[in-house]
Amino acid sequence: MPIVPDTSDWTWVLQRPCPACKFRAREVAVDDLPRLIRENAAAWPAVLARADVAVRPDDHTWSPLEYAAHVRDVCRLFDERLRRILDEEDPLLANWDQDATALAERYDLEMPETVGLQLVAAAKSVADSFAAVPPAARQRTARRSDGPSFTVVTLGSYFLHDIVHHWHDVAAVTSPAR
Repeated sequence: MPIVPDTSDWTWVLQRPCPACKFRAREVAVDDLPRLIRENAAAWPAVLARADVAVRPDDHTWSPLEYAAHVRDVCRLFDERLRRILDEEDPLLANWDQDATALAERYDLEMPETVGLQLVAAAKSVADSFAAVPPAARQRTARRSDGPSFTVVTLGSYFLHDIVHHWHDVAAVTSPAR
């Protein structure tokens, strides 16, 4: 059964704490982004090594494998978005349908070991990209095609919330005893 698509505009996390994962975007220092991205990525391979990694906890929740594949692709997407902000003047960023991608790419059938390696590599790349942003470029802007605007700093915080929140999603449905 397909997951019901999430059509929420999550940019509100830039203004107030996320009640689900407790993430506070306003408290993230841009200099901490690379470390926090790498720490998040380092936690995923252990989950992906579990025997039940491809099992959905219920009909409306992705499996840990699907979440990990999504996090991998989010890292790739935000690395590309960051490059565009730095290379172009106020670029218009296309909206991304994460649910359509999950179905089209068959996240549910991917090999967990491969997803783990790819996730860590993608996270390293985007972490390195954020680490390389010179202070003078941190206020460069971009717009998402559905309306919201970002600076390099807010893009980083928004991105970090996404991967932290999905780790929270997996932790909420995963226990070591399973």
